[in-house]
Amino acid sequence: MESWPTPTVPVLPGAGSIPLLYDTATGEKRATDVSRGGQLYVCGITPYDATHLGHASTYLAFDTLGRVWRDAGVEVTYAQNTTDVDDPLLERAAATDVDWRELAASQTDLFRSDMTHLAIIPPDHYVAVTDVVGDIADAVARLLDTGFAYRVATPDSDAGDDVYFDVAAATASTTWHLGIESRLDDETMMRFFSERGGDPDREGKRDPLDPLLWRSARDGEPSWESAVGDGRPGWHIECTVIALQHLSLPISVNGGGSDLVFPHHEMSAGHGTALTGDPFATHYAHAGMVAYQGEKMSKSLGNLVKVSELVHEGVDPRAIRLALLGHHYRSDWEWFDDDVMTAIARLTHWIEWATTETTSAEEQAEPSALLVELREALADDLDTPAAVAAVERFVAAEQTPTSIDVDAVQTLLGIDLRA
Repeated sequence: MESWPTPTVPVLPGAGSIPLLYDTATGEKRATDVSRGGQLYVCGITPYDATHLGHASTYLAFDTLGRVWRDAGVEVTYAQNTTDVDDPLLERAAATDVDWRELAASQTDLFRSDMTHLAIIPPDHYVAVTDVVGDIADAVARLLDTGFAYRVATPDSDAGDDVYFDVAAATASTTWHLGIESRLDDETMMRFFSERGGDPDREGKRDPLDPLLWRSARDGEPSWESAVGDGRPGWHIECTVIALQHLSLPISVNGGGSDLVFPHHEMSAGHGTALTGDPFATHYAHAGMVAYQGEKMSKSLGNLVKVSELVHEGVDPRAIRLALLGHHYRSDWEWFDDDVMTAIARLTHWIEWATTETTSAEEQAEPSALLVELREALADDLDTPAAVAAVERFVAAEQTPTSIDVDAVQTLLGIDLRA
């Protein structure tokens, strides 16, 4: 599937460091493993509404990681899905009397536009779930054959069996187990599982926390023919299969919002290990949640600040990006309506500063003092607030920037001050 255009990323003198990154699985900051290149999988959107600032903050976090890796000389391979068939999408399509395919296509196009506006470097592999349903079904069949999955009869006698992942079997026979990535207690797992798409009370399951792998065909729902019966994929297995197709295990970083820690990333990892025998990832990284009007920004609550609407109102997308960079990716924070005005004013000052840039052969050959500061800040768990503060100091001191300074802001922070 087509992604979006790649923004210009100037090459900087010297090389940055391999970043330390907080790992959810260990609770510590540690160096990312790029011994086989920087292999990154970030969970994509379910395209039933436009990109809000919570989404943008997450994709900006992992865009920053990719930029820091590339600046350190790492070859990056980035894969991302889009969940273009799932219950929330089908429910929104029914509620608005729009064909679910049209809804998914239109919102995916809008997401591409938003990512282009925000200068997010696109994934190398941008994959729609509907393009790999057959591959997902084959993976489910393998899990059935190896005893890591089982069938559960549906209440509708005309429907086929649903297929579930056997958590106990995977725990007994692989290196994976519940809590290996999330470090959550049983009570919290059960609560999150129920709140985040799970069905702990489903009759016939061997364990309340066993997740759905394959949903058999129901009347009025899209379905595909497959070796495991007509139906469609469960949520977690789709990311596992797409990651396995385009990356090699263990991947360097499995990323997404903090609301994906459990069950999504935990179960995706379990599926991957059950299918291959290998750990799914060496690092699990998660972006914090963004609130608005006192509540977590979410489609269900409707308290959204959308990238597309801000751009439509005339806000420079660089200011939106700059506002997001002012918050550390792991923090939970709240957006206020006047934040955009603060970011616009900051961007204006930065652009004025950049117009005074100078260039010389000596300046082009060595990292500038600002570049060194930016690299140090971002190598420490992607500390974008510290990086923004470093630029602010140089701007406030009215230090004439070199072309390397202006390039560094574009390459590492993704803000083109010459545009």
